Amino acid sequence: MITRRQTLLAVTAFTAFAFAVPAHAADKLKALIIDGQNNHKWQSTTPIIKQALEDSGRFTVDISTSPPKGNKDKAAWDAWRPDFKAYDVLVSNYNGDMWPEEVQTAFIDYVKNGGGLVILHAANNSFGGWDEYNKMIGLGGWGGRNEKSGPYVYFEDGKFVRDESKGGGGHHGKQHPFKVTIHDADHPITKGLPAEWMHAQDELYDSLRGPAENMTVLATAYSDPAMGGRGKNEPMMMVLSYGKGRIYHTPMGHADYSMKCRGFQVTTARGAEWAATGKVTIPVPDDFPKDEVVSVK
Repeated sequence: MITRRQTLLAVTAFTAFAFAVPAHAADKLKALIIDGQNNHKWQSTTPIIKQALEDSGRFTVDISTSPPKGNKDKAAWDAWRPDFKAYDVLVSNYNGDMWPEEVQTAFIDYVKNGGGLVILHAANNSFGGWDEYNKMIGLGGWGGRNEKSGPYVYFEDGKFVRDESKGGGGHHGKQHPFKVTIHDADHPITKGLPAEWMHAQDELYDSLRGPAENMTVLATAYSDPAMGGRGKNEPMMMVLSYGKGRIYHTPMGHADYSMKCRGFQVTTARGAEWAATGKVTIPVPDDFPKDEVVSVK
């Protein structure tokens, strides 16, 4: 005969199991990668971003692909309505046509009300005339940006400079591996990283400019004139706030070979976790690059 006590124990055990199993799934953050247009090969880079986020053990990842560049089919654009609110963090691998007004509004509301956002490489070229987007990303390149967009920002003589000089926004020299230098080692994204580490072959963006409000530069890289750079220590890892939202922005990530850098993969995943939660639990792996050695996967 099954006693009342045995029944209660069985129910308690089942309840504990029922709550324990979903808890593991609940630990996963939901990320959405936005692509479909880019002057870079998003078809080969999006899969690497997705894999890097999933391999961190912290994310499930979906992809929302816009209509192709120059598409005039209103029905196609009307059908593209990403459900931003269903995700903890958005990852932009997008540079192209302006989004429909309804999507713009949903995007602003999402970030302003506490959604996380990650901006990768050419995503900072997008939407040069969209003021709210420029406030979110802090600094951008190309897209008609100039002194009216905001200052250049770089590290010089032991401090960050806001340079109001006239000129266009966005430039890079020849692709090459380059050293990333951490300036804020206490931020959750950078805590535990080497003070300097080598990033794989990439475009080193310089001369980015924008509002640069509510922005902290976590790391820089030197745009060497010998490689066609402008001779400044340029922002390579930035965090920003926009309303209640958190943004992680890196100009790194030109191509698939750039994104195969373990430094890029790990900092992107850690940046995405921070944007989503304000904390970072993803560890720094043993194969993270050192100060003179590139590490790719």
